[in-house]
Amino acid sequence: MDFSGKYQLESHENFEAFMKAVGLPDDEIEKGKDIKSISEIHQDGKDFKVTVTAGTKVVLYSFTVGEECELETFTGEKAKSVVHMDGNKLRVCVKGIESLTELNGDTIINVLTFDGIVYKRFSRRIS
Repeated sequence: MDFSGKYQLESHENFEAFMKAVGLPDDEIEKGKDIKSISEIHQDGKDFKVTVTAGTKVVLYSFTVGEECELETFTGEKAKSVVHMDGNKLRVCVKGIESLTELNGDTIINVLTFDGIVYKRFSRRIS
């Protein structure tokens, strides 16, 4: 399954509680809660390049499924991890944050779990 495309966040659940749990300052939580981020994904086999634009912040990720890579947390910390792919799902754990990203048609559902707190993001393909 090819994840390539541009996706815009349509809705999310439990943003504030999750971001507080992972250590994001209250002022950044307040600024970020209404931003409709855009994720641009380029997939070439097992190689991924992801650009996430949220307001003025732009984060770039490059990884190869099954190989160690460096990823950034919501607080800006960098950590090494391995992204795994199972059909239309990508799984990774970074600094205790478990992430499951599923492509379902033109929708990407990202479920993040940290310390028992679940944050869900729903993004729709816009190109």
